[in-house]
Amino acid sequence: MRTIPAREIKRRGIGAVDEWVKEEPVFVIKNDEPAYVILDRARYEELLDAAHEAFVAGIKESLEDYRAGRFRVMTAQEIIDELGLEAIAPPPHSA
Repeated sequence: MRTIPAREIKRRGIGAVDEWVKEEPVFVIKNDEPAYVILDRARYEELLDAAHEAFVAGIKESLEDYRAGRFRVMTAQEIIDELGLEAIAPPPHSA
């Protein structure tokens, strides 16, 4: 994936990545760290579609598990205990 410093985009405008983004997403570097990703609309829509398809597939799988009886009713504390986690105390109530 290509990278470009944010200051370069500030100096040259978004046109600085027009040709690159046609080929692949571009990382924008800010304070020596990848901060943003620029991608073209078609790729963005592909990612949205893939995320939606994955979400729907997960719901369908969960529904199949439920219909097949592959579930357990548990309290939050039972889940915490089974996973060997520590319960997080709620923040103090401030009035």
